[in-house]
Amino acid sequence: MQKTTLEQWRMFKAVVDAGGFNQASMVVHKSQSSVHHAVSKLEDALGIKLFEIAGRKAILTEAGKLMLRRGEYLLAEVGRIEAVADSLSTGIESELRIAVSGAFPQRIVFQALDSVSQLYPQLRIDIFDTVLSGTNELINEGKADIGLSPFLMSNGLNEEICLINFAAVAHPDHPLHQLNRTLTYEDLKLYRQIIVRDSATQNKASIGWHGAEQRWTVSHMRASIDLIQQGFGYAWLPLPSVQPLIDKGLLKRLPLREGASRTHSFYLNFLDKDQIGPAAREFIGAIRLLTLDMPVSPDVPAAPQAQSFEH
Repeated sequence: MQKTTLEQWRMFKAVVDAGGFNQASMVVHKSQSSVHHAVSKLEDALGIKLFEIAGRKAILTEAGKLMLRRGEYLLAEVGRIEAVADSLSTGIESELRIAVSGAFPQRIVFQALDSVSQLYPQLRIDIFDTVLSGTNELINEGKADIGLSPFLMSNGLNEEICLINFAAVAHPDHPLHQLNRTLTYEDLKLYRQIIVRDSATQNKASIGWHGAEQRWTVSHMRASIDLIQQGFGYAWLPLPSVQPLIDKGLLKRLPLREGASRTHSFYLNFLDKDQIGPAAREFIGAIRLLTLDMPVSPDVPAAPQAQSFEH
């Protein structure tokens, strides 16, 4: 026989989130005495003190902090169980929320979603454009069902879906290309690097900067590509996105001595396979199929007059 109830745990978390009993009562639309009674019953059942009262604020004790972590897991698990039951009762989900890193080939995502829409024409599809760890944050917060991300999720399911090459590129008339020799990272430090900002609000990742004296930070991969095209700097950009521009002569790969090309794994991430409905499973299958034979581009070709650098 359980000594505590879900309602008590919900009231406990409400007080923590709101910062006090009075504030929590307004959030959950219950009287302050009801909220206080539920938390007191929880404390009695557990045999520990969860809060210390300081003025109008309720401050967690050390035991309360530990119980909060356990309680959040418990409530999240109940939420997942209810979501699974809802999916089973309704059959096909009404909405599919996909978080996609800006570095992942958009055409593949759109093709996969188009095939899903043909099977489920009434399905609402919501696409979130993300950068770096932003995809996984949306999944963890329950705002996205599935994500395509360059990062693994420690608390979810991860499937490596493909490898994507990133190449150092600049406009053909950029001063770095006028050196006509193999370049080093020291050469790059003298020029502006374009960086894409992590879209996560917490635990942001910061990667890719190589100590350039000047850097511009933008919020979207598209903005980075536009800036490079206009000659405002250099960057490592995903080849599936910029290869057409390279082929047209609008961008040119930098002849770096090392690090001209980087290969990154991309993952298909979600929290709970039991919550994945038919439309989401169809999307996952389409992504797997479309990325099956996706090529990984070769390294940058040798620079002109590269041998002169050695002298």
